[in-house]
Amino acid sequence: MKNSLRELRAARGWSQGDLAERLDVSRQSVNAIETGRYDPSLPLAFRIAELFGLTIEEIFTSPSKEQ
Repeated sequence: MKNSLRELRAARGWSQGDLAERLDVSRQSVNAIETGRYDPSLPLAFRIAELFGLTIEEIFTSPSKEQ
């Protein structure tokens, strides 16, 4: 699943570690989500969206809509 997490994080000047702390996950988890190797759980996706003040759909792109 594609996402704009890296761009959102960078726009705020946060490192992956900073974002990981805010989300209560590991830096490796943030990296895996940003690179598309891991899709977050729904509760984590909601936490990410709330942190950035966006909807889940504004951050994550459904694989069916990528085509």
